[in-house]
Amino acid sequence: MNRTDRLYAIAEELRAAGSRGRTSAWLAQRFEVAARTVKRDVTALQDSGLPIWAQAGPGGGYVLDASATLPPLNLTASEATAVALSLAAMPQLPFAPDGRSALTKILTAMTAAERTRATALGDRLWIRDRRTTARPAVAGVLDEAVRTGVVTVLDYVDKKGSTTRRRPVEPMALAATGGHWFLLAWCRRRRAGRWFRLDRIESAHLTTELAAPRDLLETFGAPPVDAGPVSLVDSA
Repeated sequence: MNRTDRLYAIAEELRAAGSRGRTSAWLAQRFEVAARTVKRDVTALQDSGLPIWAQAGPGGGYVLDASATLPPLNLTASEATAVALSLAAMPQLPFAPDGRSALTKILTAMTAAERTRATALGDRLWIRDRRTTARPAVAGVLDEAVRTGVVTVLDYVDKKGSTTRRRPVEPMALAATGGHWFLLAWCRRRRAGRWFRLDRIESAHLTTELAAPRDLLETFGAPPVDAGPVSLVDSA
């Protein structure tokens, strides 16, 4: 068994074990490797974002928080290629780094034969390079702000060129419309919802304060005609 297959197998073994976990000695015997190899493998899984922790005390071992992960998925070569195609077509979308991380996990979980087929299929898909339309550097901070819902402090330049410093806002959504990306947020100074164009945000700093929940449609109304929510369920 190669290391990639072993990493996947260890993760699934810990998932199946649940709260009981598995000791490094048990895993070493199961996969016929040294205990120090198991420890390196578990560290690699932790570094990839898998929520594994060590239980202290007699009988302690490694435990995987199954509630924080998805069960294993069997994707075909074309399904994996579709994910890669979406990321390649729009590499500057919000949460694109998370998408690339997900693709890596998908490819790791696939068999060698399926990975080969996915790679071959990808070689036959040519798309226009859109990396020249990069979002501003501050976009990554705003992705995190929308994901976590924490109050964020902006330095913002309005359309007249005036700069507002340390403007506290409550991020609610991101929107691409009219050829620009916007942050939709509740402005505490204006006490109203505001659209902030990303390329006019000079800086953004996350606080530790969690913003109060607000209804997006009540605050901003219906989405623009050229934009709309991203559905995770195929409505066709």
